[in-house]
Amino acid sequence: MAAEEPRRGGALYHLGIRRGEIARYVLLPGDPDRVPLIAGLWDEARELARHREFRIWTGRIGGRPISACSTGIGAASTSIAVEELARAGADTLIRVGSTGAIQPEIRLGDLVIAAAAMRLEAASGDYAPPGYPAYASYEVLLALIEAAESLGLRYHVGVVATTDSFYLGQGRRGYRGYEWSRSRKLIEDLRSMRILSFEMETSALYTISSIYGLRAGSVCAVFANRLRDEFEVVGEEDAARVGVEAVRILQEWDELKGGVGKSSLYPSLLGRWPRLRER
Repeated sequence: MAAEEPRRGGALYHLGIRRGEIARYVLLPGDPDRVPLIAGLWDEARELARHREFRIWTGRIGGRPISACSTGIGAASTSIAVEELARAGADTLIRVGSTGAIQPEIRLGDLVIAAAAMRLEAASGDYAPPGYPAYASYEVLLALIEAAESLGLRYHVGVVATTDSFYLGQGRRGYRGYEWSRSRKLIEDLRSMRILSFEMETSALYTISSIYGLRAGSVCAVFANRLRDEFEVVGEEDAARVGVEAVRILQEWDELKGGVGKSSLYPSLLGRWPRLRER
């Protein structure tokens, strides 16, 4: 067995899957327990594999394939998931997670759709220098916005900050109140840059996906507002609903593009989308 690309019994080492076993469209929650919650919104679903923080289900919506894979916490494990999902045949990856807002207008339970992410984590630095941007696929971004609109949910679109640590890395005090100048001023500095929120995976997902020619997006439920010192686990199912609906939309758009031999979506082509004609 080669150490360059380790496998277990022919399956990818960390995810435990083989090429062709998953859909090209994969939703990426961090929490393994969120995978069955997401799969509960599908027409068909079954567990495919589970190893460490990676739990994978696959199934169908509207007769089309869809999969979900948990990434665990942070950019490092997310990078492993992206690497092995790409090897297994996935090309469209959507993070479905949680986030902590740092802008006053964002309420608990709202959704944050990340157009781009500030790279305050280290894993993406193994793939590209600091100046390389972490941005969403425009098609996935549009699909997430369309999904949130169609479901009538409150959402915000903008730039998020992806960090490696949950406490000082997001401006919280450490054990026994420890802080230093950077962590003390972090929220104030990022607020002035119009950063919407903190989370821990998106910039690595965007950077690696861009380099590999994959499509990526991110929708997160707001569990905290740091300015008001509020926290509640709320909006989790709404984020899952938006992720699933975005996949449904992307599947329709991809079929629309394929029908006219185009590789990219553009505004006049959307005029042929049956959903728009029905409105």
